[in-house]
Amino acid sequence: MDCIELKYGCNPNQRMASICVEEGRLPLTVLNGRAGYINLLDALNGWQLVRSLSKATGYASAASFKHVSPAGAAVGLALNDTERHMYFINEKTELSDLACAYVRARGSDRMSSFGDFISLSCECDLSTALIIKSEVSDGVIAPSYSKEALEVLKKKKGGAYTILQIDEDYEPPLQETRSVFGITFKQMRNTQILDLSVLTPIVTANRNLPPEAELDLLVALNTLKYTQSNSVCYAKRGQTIGVGAGQQSRIHCTRLAGEKADMWQLRQSGRVLSLPFLPNLSRNDKDNAVELFLRSETAQCKRFLTTDVSAMTEDERRSFLAQVSGVSLASDAFFPFRDNIDRAARSGVSYIAQSGGSLRDEEVIQACNEYGMVMVANGIRLFHH
Repeated sequence: MDCIELKYGCNPNQRMASICVEEGRLPLTVLNGRAGYINLLDALNGWQLVRSLSKATGYASAASFKHVSPAGAAVGLALNDTERHMYFINEKTELSDLACAYVRARGSDRMSSFGDFISLSCECDLSTALIIKSEVSDGVIAPSYSKEALEVLKKKKGGAYTILQIDEDYEPPLQETRSVFGITFKQMRNTQILDLSVLTPIVTANRNLPPEAELDLLVALNTLKYTQSNSVCYAKRGQTIGVGAGQQSRIHCTRLAGEKADMWQLRQSGRVLSLPFLPNLSRNDKDNAVELFLRSETAQCKRFLTTDVSAMTEDERRSFLAQVSGVSLASDAFFPFRDNIDRAARSGVSYIAQSGGSLRDEEVIQACNEYGMVMVANGIRLFHH
């Protein structure tokens, strides 16, 4: 039996923590630092996500995990000027495809990504390592690292940054097990492939699903496969922009993720992009300032700014968000009521992928038709626990 001892389990009082394989060697090497139990859960779920997303799309992919659900995931589309500004990337900074993927994954929900565990689908290059260096995170997993990238990452957190290398060719046994309260559960691994073949059938009157929407739906679906259920995911421009995870009610998932998606959109507004930050303000403080500003908590926000600013009014918010369209939304199971569609429409959703199979499918389809949305009902459930 091959094992790696961990710092501790879920909590510091849970000692004797380790990861093991019954046969052969662990497909994992610790290159630096010492990972914890939750770190490894994040790393291994994140690695599966980016591997499947990269295979499905052909793009370099990255994920930002916190507490066994992704805060964000993305593919390596180049950043436009607005995205560089909202993600605090200097216009002269050269970014590799993989670096773009991580900037996007982190930028999906920067507040939730604070202290994340990073997963990368291909070799971590210097460009990506320099982005990671500038962010607060617990560790990273990738199939390999360039010499220059490894040198940069090993200096992070005073030399204690966790760096994991995964065997990209490793395939686990088809049957997986877990123990709960001394009882062993067994099931077949979820080997469902989420590529273009799952974006059918389209059940709405509008059947126009453009390539950019196909990409966004694949980002959302592959993200949901490794998100604690119930879950829904909004996506745009090759990245998640709102993940609603671990809610008992699906409409609560849709509302939670929709609020995150709206915040992502509002970060692109002129009011946010022109905030007068104090000189040399850290990225984390800028994130806090933006969050406070968008929540109209300007009294708390002003400590990060050179001058006072007026709160964004509700009319300003509504006016900006009314212009949003072309957002994609996926769900890990069927939408039981049309209220999910009504809420999605408020966040500019034009394209949806879900399993279908509700007693009220026709009601949900009718709601999509009223908004002119395209909806796929592929019959695939993606519960994850």
